[in-house]
Amino acid sequence: MTRPIVLASHPLAASPQKIPLRWGADGPLDRGPVVASLTKPQHRNVIGTHGGSYAIYRALAVAAGTLDRDHRPDLTDTHPAAIIKPNPTWADPRAIVSLDPYGHLATEVFAGQLKDGVDIRPTIAITRAHIQMPEIADAIRAGRLTPDGEVLRDSGHIRATKIAIDPVWWLPGIAERFGIPQARLRRGLFEQTGGMFPELITRSDLDVFLPPIGGTTLYLFGDTDRLGRPDTRVACRVHDECNGSDVFGSDICTCRPYLTHGIEVCVEMAQAGGLGVVVYNRKEGRALGEVTKFLVYNARKRHPDGDRADAYFHRTECVAGVQDMRFQELMPDVFHWLGITHIEQWVSMSNMKHGALTAAGISVDAQVPIPDHLIPADAAVEMEAKKAAGYFGPTAAPSVEDLSRTIGRGLDQ
Repeated sequence: MTRPIVLASHPLAASPQKIPLRWGADGPLDRGPVVASLTKPQHRNVIGTHGGSYAIYRALAVAAGTLDRDHRPDLTDTHPAAIIKPNPTWADPRAIVSLDPYGHLATEVFAGQLKDGVDIRPTIAITRAHIQMPEIADAIRAGRLTPDGEVLRDSGHIRATKIAIDPVWWLPGIAERFGIPQARLRRGLFEQTGGMFPELITRSDLDVFLPPIGGTTLYLFGDTDRLGRPDTRVACRVHDECNGSDVFGSDICTCRPYLTHGIEVCVEMAQAGGLGVVVYNRKEGRALGEVTKFLVYNARKRHPDGDRADAYFHRTECVAGVQDMRFQELMPDVFHWLGITHIEQWVSMSNMKHGALTAAGISVDAQVPIPDHLIPADAAVEMEAKKAAGYFGPTAAPSVEDLSRTIGRGLDQ
């Protein structure tokens, strides 16, 4: 027998909240858990489902019959491998609006409700591992890094605490962060996802949304107990995903070289008694997507005058309608969650990231540009364009005449 389909806006599903969720409350029990139960809609207190963009694969598995639609995860022994200690920003509804500060503690602090049959799932997971990259081995051979056996081993393996974070959006705070009415935000989310989440329009009592987008991974180097201490020195690289460069070493941009350089700086800081922090955001192609990014590459390379720095951002805008959709306004939330208020070494040239950090009250001592010898030849256009657009650099921004003489290689070369 076919089960009836119950719409999210149907009266049976849209019952008043049985499990309150009060964003910004003083503690987890006053705040309440994030509940996105699909089997007990009367328990739901958020819009959307767990898993971000992977929720679609879960739906496909259920439809194909390979996953039980009523499956509840067994979370035995999944508790965090490192402790991220609470700090006052966890109860500040303006400081953190895009992640659940208690997301890694769901099975501990809400144990009583779990026993009552409420489907509560973590939105943050913390583990430990070692990472190894050829560039780190190169740095050891060149004498820039020295293994210490604790942070960095002779083999080139780096000890790291890894934290995966799924996005959890508090809609009133998201709207305020962008300076728009909440109704406008809800309508935009509803219409531009093809009406995927009707509760955005019909359930004004639900303020929290689990968007179907990629999340963030943190790599912490050093003792995580140092987090939140005012005297802890921090080095950091915030890196927005670039699969072609980060994984496959594509030479049209500086993403992987800058990422590995950032890791090197972070390792040095950890070895000096501080903390290294790499924030890796799933925002491929400035959050425009990889298809759009490759289309832009073609448009740049096929321009009659060649790949020019002064047309770099314009070609992106021609294809995508905007130059960038990463919206760094949400990026500082993870620093508030970690309790970081000051960064000594900021391995980034981005004026947008720097501006978002300082606007959020996080001070930065020094920006660290990518060394010239790490810039691939085919990425020179990108670097000159970014400096001209206001990105930080150790030298003055190039003139328009300089930019017009910067010609990239053609697509077929």
